[in-house]
Amino acid sequence: MVIDHINSERPKDLLYLGVDVQIRRPCTTYVLDQNLNYVESGLLDGGDIGATCKNLRTLVDSLGDQYGKGLAVGIDAPRIGLPSPRAWVWRNGGWVPRSNTEKGYGRHCEVVIKALGLGNPQWTRLAGNSPPWMMLGYRLFEVLSELKDVFEVFPSASYHMLRDVAHPTIGLCLNNFASQPKDMLDACVAAYTVWAFINGRGTEVGGGDGLGTIVLPKKPADSTSNSVLNWPDSQAGIAE
Repeated sequence: MVIDHINSERPKDLLYLGVDVQIRRPCTTYVLDQNLNYVESGLLDGGDIGATCKNLRTLVDSLGDQYGKGLAVGIDAPRIGLPSPRAWVWRNGGWVPRSNTEKGYGRHCEVVIKALGLGNPQWTRLAGNSPPWMMLGYRLFEVLSELKDVFEVFPSASYHMLRDVAHPTIGLCLNNFASQPKDMLDACVAAYTVWAFINGRGTEVGGGDGLGTIVLPKKPADSTSNSVLNWPDSQAGIAE
């Protein structure tokens, strides 16, 4: 499914925090304001999952205290692991039951990204058998679970969608880029993607399996006709 997102109840002046998730090097963060000006950026050098989560929580709290504004967060990692292998796969333009030889990794939102040619997701694994970087992502979402505006993003898909599209100028500061330039840029695009979504330019896809959506900076061109956007059976399980 594609969900257009305009919420008049939100404050009109927010900060937008993008987080690029890594496990072998620090996670990167980038903050934009409502006018897409640079606010700050940095590294969450926690050393382990627990410390990284604590540092993100501290950053979120400090942004609120320092600037006195609401905050929307985009995290480049899966929101939640699979409770069981998914029951459906997308093949040859349609949903079909998963065969016994298929692992059933991935959530509906990732299937949409792949089927629409927006990127190559690293398919979400079973919750208890996920790689460390995914486990870190799950925990980062948990530690911010009480916040209203925490979204999953996929910068690779955002780059693809914005390559030939006019969009507002984004404030770019090269602070902290030296050691991890691509990670810092992904965090910046994560922040922009959430800005676009909240301000009515973007959409979120997936969610038919109950395992979260991915936010995109614009609506897919063929979203009104592509059946991959619709989950085949909300009671049946997960897709590829």
